[in-house]
Amino acid sequence: MTSPKITALILAGGRGSRMGSVDKGLQLFKGVPMVAHVLNRMSPQVDEVIINANRSIEQYAAFGHRVVPDTIDGFAGPLAGLHVGMMHATTPLLATAPCDSPFLPLDLVTRLHSSLAIGNADLAVAKTYDQAHPVFCLVKRELEPHLREFLASGQRKIDKWYATLRVVEVPFDDQESAFANINTEDELRALESNPAKN
Repeated sequence: MTSPKITALILAGGRGSRMGSVDKGLQLFKGVPMVAHVLNRMSPQVDEVIINANRSIEQYAAFGHRVVPDTIDGFAGPLAGLHVGMMHATTPLLATAPCDSPFLPLDLVTRLHSSLAIGNADLAVAKTYDQAHPVFCLVKRELEPHLREFLASGQRKIDKWYATLRVVEVPFDDQESAFANINTEDELRALESNPAKN
């Protein structure tokens, strides 16, 4: 386990609008809720796990981790989830992953943490080739007041907040498919039937 200690925040607070407004993290993928795949891959990489969810609270709590809803109403997006995670984390660093990416890298946190330390950055974000993946990040919890002010000003866009920070982009070109996420029923079925996916 790397030091300092790290909390994982699983982002499951979205509307799921492209999947018929269902709770995506609880949709079955290969017979198991998507969030369970994410938890199985993320939990061994960190010291504690928090799930950010705005509905189905009891179902998420059944996975054995704290569940925290947004403090901003109206499904305000990943920054609102990140903020509440920063409020509840008990460690200096917070790693995030969405509930709909069942193949996330098993070395995600290690690589983000190494680059964060080397770059003396506020936040490390995963990137494959020219595509950044802003909801796969590692951020210093001490930035919570800064994010609170940003949200209080009415801002919601994750890229705009990142632009105010010292950010290091961490290449994962060797694991491009690990960042595949499932937004629609068609994507879910296609990934289920792909034998190349583990």
